[in-house]
Amino acid sequence: MWIQSCAGIGYLFGSLSPTIKRSLNYNQRQIARLGVAKDLGDSVGFLAGSLSEILPLWGALLIGAIQNFIGYGWVWLIVTGRAPAMPLWAMCILIFVGTNGETYFNTAALVSCVQNFPKSRGPVVGILKGFAGLGGAILTQIYAVMHSPDHASLIFMVAVGPTMVVIALMFIIRPVGGHKQVRLSDGFSFSIIYSICLLLAAYLMGVMLVEDLVDLSHTVITMFTVILFILLFIPITIPITLCFSRETRVPAEEALLSESQKQEPTKYEEYTQEIIFSEVEDEKPKEIDMLPALERQKRIAQLQSKLAQAAAEGAVRIKKRRPHRGEDFTLTEALIKADFWLIFFSLLLGSGSGLTVIDNLGQMSESLGYDNTHVFVSMISIWNFLGRVGGGYFSEKIVREYAYPRHVAMAVAQAIMAVGHFIFAMGWPGDMYIGTLLVGLGYGAHWAIVPAAASELFGLKKFGALYNFLTLANPAGSLVFSGLIASSIYDREAEKQAHMHHHGQRSFVSSLSSFVYLDEPLKCEGASCFFLTSLIMSGLCIVAVVLSMILVYRTKTVYAHLYGRSQS
Repeated sequence: MWIQSCAGIGYLFGSLSPTIKRSLNYNQRQIARLGVAKDLGDSVGFLAGSLSEILPLWGALLIGAIQNFIGYGWVWLIVTGRAPAMPLWAMCILIFVGTNGETYFNTAALVSCVQNFPKSRGPVVGILKGFAGLGGAILTQIYAVMHSPDHASLIFMVAVGPTMVVIALMFIIRPVGGHKQVRLSDGFSFSIIYSICLLLAAYLMGVMLVEDLVDLSHTVITMFTVILFILLFIPITIPITLCFSRETRVPAEEALLSESQKQEPTKYEEYTQEIIFSEVEDEKPKEIDMLPALERQKRIAQLQSKLAQAAAEGAVRIKKRRPHRGEDFTLTEALIKADFWLIFFSLLLGSGSGLTVIDNLGQMSESLGYDNTHVFVSMISIWNFLGRVGGGYFSEKIVREYAYPRHVAMAVAQAIMAVGHFIFAMGWPGDMYIGTLLVGLGYGAHWAIVPAAASELFGLKKFGALYNFLTLANPAGSLVFSGLIASSIYDREAEKQAHMHHHGQRSFVSSLSSFVYLDEPLKCEGASCFFLTSLIMSGLCIVAVVLSMILVYRTKTVYAHLYGRSQS
């Protein structure tokens, strides 16, 4: 959780970009290119996924920390004039390298925790991704305490802070055979962590609103930040108390462990017996499927032992078969599966449209006449966090209690986003507050549901590579929706308004000023700026709902197989 709260640097770009824009004299289009480099760095995790399979996880974390330090450290040196200015393409590379460090933090945290808590993938992924979403708000609060008049010090903090945290914790993050340590208290422990998450989100929301509305003294801000740190440190008490309470409860826990170990093989026994040899499927007579479960199991076991004997004698050559859904896939095996692409395109449409709102939130609120745009940036990061935690919690409930596909929760999240985009399009009073709430919740839920669903359908063995491929949907969506659709429509509306304004000008002074400031980036005002964009996004979210429901229909049997027995 602590490492993940450093993996949300990308969400701070809205606060870093004005400083870069001022000191390097960039226009909006150049800043937008840096934004695309940031999104790519945040999501292109092929290398992180591959290295996490080869290196120990501390090695992957160390590489991420070095990238973060070099990328943002160099940007800070350039912005403060300590290093010579570089061309835009070089700045894009530095932002890419710095933000790409996050993918190592994400991969190491998710890979280790999904392996350590295989029975609680939804909650674990939701909580971890939630902290990544909350990272921006946490770092902003720490920056407020520094009380620095020099805005570039925020870039320095982004370069140094996460690097120090990750290096301090990197040897602790590792798989520890969590599947052998299932406890009765796990549900209660997760409930405590959920409560802390909700408390943290509510606290940060309250602090941000108070800091925005009231002019507070430095002492009060420091007090707020100390409380924030206390809330961040509370969860460590859970593993500490469990460690100390273990001695007093050994017999009960041993009984629990032996019971869960007895149950666990039976849950997968028949399943694994059926997949040992592909020849079993070819050789077994049709009537075996009609037999009662115990008899069927016995007959399959006999057939397998015969085949094993024949294979040992060289009479049969066992051929490697393609895995079925729910087993371990490599990335290349997953890429030829329709389900994998349904997840990818559903994510591209859903999260891509959400990221477009996050990236354009400043212009959206300005066009509607709001001055304090950073309030909406902070708010959407908190709704994003709650969406991630809630998405993990509710999708786990659906899977555990009804043995139904997790993507039902994704379809609901995308429907909520469609409503949010529609509200943005309408430009009603207070639409920014309701829109950021709905889009933030929906966008966040994607990042709790997709990693858990991918690990269920395509296995844990190559999870790092599979997860990092799916995250490519984020910059792909952002590039198309924000880079092409939103910016083109915004510029067209701004030109139309400038043209009308130019014709309406009477005085010589205003004509002269419009001539002098011709190169200034055009500004668009009113609901029309993002009307068409928001309607398009709403439509795309509805398409995403359809894709998610197709996936639900296709994977019903897989989830019934994976979770149906745990119910019975």
